[in-house]
Amino acid sequence: MADRSERGPLAPTVTLRRTFREFWPDTRGMRRFFAAGVVFAVLAALCEVIAIRLFGHITDEVLTTRDMSAFWTPASAWLGLAAVAGVTSIAGTYATAVGAERFLLRLRDRVFAHLQKLSPDFAENRRLGDLMARLTDDIEAIEELMGSGLVKLVTTAASAVFFAGAAFFIRWDLALITLALFPAFLIASKVFASRFRTASATERASNGDMNSVIEEGLANQALVHAYNREASESRRLHRAGRGWLRANLRQAWLAGVYGPLMQVLETVGLIVVLGVGAWEIATGRLTLGGLLAFAAYLAMLYPAVQSLGEIALTVSEAAAGSDRVIEVLKVRPAVTDREGATPLPGRSRGAIAFDHVTFTYPGRKRPTLVDLSFTVEPGELVACTGPSGAGKSTLAKLLLRFYDPSGGRVLLDGIDLRDLTRASVRDNITILHQETLLFSGSVRDNIAYGRPDASTEEVMAAAELAGVHEFVKTLPHGYDSPVGQRGRLLSGGQRQRVAIARAILRDAPVLVLDEPMTGLDEATVARVMEPLRRLMTGRTTIMITHDLRHVPRDARVINLEPAAPPRAPVRFRRWASGAEFLTR
Repeated sequence: MADRSERGPLAPTVTLRRTFREFWPDTRGMRRFFAAGVVFAVLAALCEVIAIRLFGHITDEVLTTRDMSAFWTPASAWLGLAAVAGVTSIAGTYATAVGAERFLLRLRDRVFAHLQKLSPDFAENRRLGDLMARLTDDIEAIEELMGSGLVKLVTTAASAVFFAGAAFFIRWDLALITLALFPAFLIASKVFASRFRTASATERASNGDMNSVIEEGLANQALVHAYNREASESRRLHRAGRGWLRANLRQAWLAGVYGPLMQVLETVGLIVVLGVGAWEIATGRLTLGGLLAFAAYLAMLYPAVQSLGEIALTVSEAAAGSDRVIEVLKVRPAVTDREGATPLPGRSRGAIAFDHVTFTYPGRKRPTLVDLSFTVEPGELVACTGPSGAGKSTLAKLLLRFYDPSGGRVLLDGIDLRDLTRASVRDNITILHQETLLFSGSVRDNIAYGRPDASTEEVMAAAELAGVHEFVKTLPHGYDSPVGQRGRLLSGGQRQRVAIARAILRDAPVLVLDEPMTGLDEATVARVMEPLRRLMTGRTTIMITHDLRHVPRDARVINLEPAAPPRAPVRFRRWASGAEFLTR
């Protein structure tokens, strides 16, 4: 079996300027929390600067002179500064966390809402685990860049300025010597940041790939067991995990080398300071307290500079996440409401017309439908049949405006669907998909999904009409019984009847049945057909099926043929049975 865990190409790299332009508006309303975090963190840093200066004062005025009377005032001030620094640090951390979590909530909502606007084929053509990783890990990385990371950058830079300024205040010439090492810090940070961004992008893609393997293996566990593929799936996960392992080890290697390198540079600076400082003490130009305070400032300054370099690495990692999220946000919906589109006036009559419709899926060269024309009168039942690839399910996608036709028009009540808002079109159409789609939750929840504002009595009435009530009585918690993930705690026929109840409750004038009997045995089909007939009564119905045995006798049948470049316009030929076949 081919290795289905093979990772696709990495997301295109996006500049930091483009990233900020994309996500900075999402921080609106949270910026005051980030600003508060900066202010409190800066106050804490100032307290540290003053405390170190007090330490130098105590060294010179108390420890050197052994005058205890000079100890209590600076000691009390030092204790007060420690208390203020603690309070401001707590306040700053909490304010930043509030802004960060609210930003995460808003951005995740935004990306998920964008995904909901895309055609269903977008998610179907991508690995679910990878999309989930983009909605979780990658969005958290963006928060590091736009929120808490930005706060840390500003406060760390301010701390570096404060400690450097205090060092200059003590001995400007000694401070200049220590600052000579700063270019080495900056060069090392820049070199490592570019490599870390590439490593982070690989790690995030590998993480998405591994999540996809796990999601597929668990979702298809019955198939895995039935075909004795447990070992194969374990090998798939192992291969994906090894890719993630290599990416993480690459990051660990870079981080491991970067830390000690910065410590070596920091140690060089401290040795130089101590050496020059000892010489200045010997010449009487510097006191012991001044040297200790200077060394303390330097001990705080170098980690601050090192933190700036680490922030550069964090920014590189966050940028890799933003690349993947922006890649999703750049995908445009296949269908949008055109300017001037209006809602359907009132409830639809259910008159449908396909007027010389041609359609080609995005990214494909061969059209699925070519010059297709037919009409469905209000309340009429039409069955569309034909071989696989003839475009049967495409009719439903066009009718629901998942896509717009490449040529021709789809009309509802004589109005081009493109002149109507998508919401009003879909409010008037109910579809039963080929795969019965249920959410994790109770039977009641899944029926009420068709109309969330429905009362309990209305839900029960729809369930009664759909034949749900008869099997719900056997469930341990009745209508509050869970259906399991995708309804797997129910049988195929039970799931289909829940879906029919949901459609009955929705009560739309147009009904689309996309292979409603797929996977059901004859006995189950017989049980499902009765509530299905009740659902179709009084509604314009398009039944998509490859099996004419399940088509009611009063249905008009349209047979679709796989599209080919037409040599002549599509025309209908009516047979004695009343069925219509497309010929070319």
